[in-house]
Amino acid sequence: MSERLQISIESHVAEVRLNRPEKHNALDMQMFDDLAAAAARLGGEPSVRAVVLAGTGENFCAGIDLSIFSDPADAVDPASMAPQKGSLANRFQRAAFAWREVPVPVICAIHGVAFGGGAQIALGADLRYAARDAKMSIMEIRWGLIPDLAISVTASNLVREDILRELAYTGRVVGASEAMALGLVTAVHDDPLQAARDTARLIAGRSPDAIRAMKTLFNERRDLDAGRSLSLEAKLQSGIIGQANQLEAVRANIDGREPEFGD
Repeated sequence: MSERLQISIESHVAEVRLNRPEKHNALDMQMFDDLAAAAARLGGEPSVRAVVLAGTGENFCAGIDLSIFSDPADAVDPASMAPQKGSLANRFQRAAFAWREVPVPVICAIHGVAFGGGAQIALGADLRYAARDAKMSIMEIRWGLIPDLAISVTASNLVREDILRELAYTGRVVGASEAMALGLVTAVHDDPLQAARDTARLIAGRSPDAIRAMKTLFNERRDLDAGRSLSLEAKLQSGIIGQANQLEAVRANIDGREPEFGD
């Protein structure tokens, strides 16, 4: 992995920071690949219980690096457009969708701008905390493109369809307050990175078995009818109840102490 990302793990919380501040964390081919690789790496790490996704410098992510257009072959390579091994998503989509595939919650901290691909990467997270002066845009129309970093999946239950169409058709920029009202972000904070870290630490203190099962439930229920969704709830619960971490949660609550969960 290149230096385009900074990755750290502490107290069961991983932090991933896009690290091209001189380019406003714009997405070149290496950044696309590194984001997918980072998600895959953290998804396979049993000790990680939550992930914070953020950017260095003045912005979260300004979208696609225009240098990609200097070699259009990169964007139309059939291999890049096909689903990647072990994923439903292609090479580009995985930069956003891979955070949905990570089995633990991902909290994205948005500051400055999240434009185009940057907005879509944020939508791949479970939660999005935005700075009060942050700006977002589904900006691909400006380059004659459709938004194709898994937005048809990640935004489908977040934003009303006519609103999503309007944002995509126009490419207009919205501020943090409007983004929250529309469903693009979860909350607005003075310091979204600290808020994301606080939430990640809170999640990391819960039973990792229950947290992972919840993410599976919330991810998969969209494609299920009512009966199969209820069956999935029961199946996941059956795999948790009576196990070591569930019993530890009960004992810790009764004893009035912090739980000690296994990975």
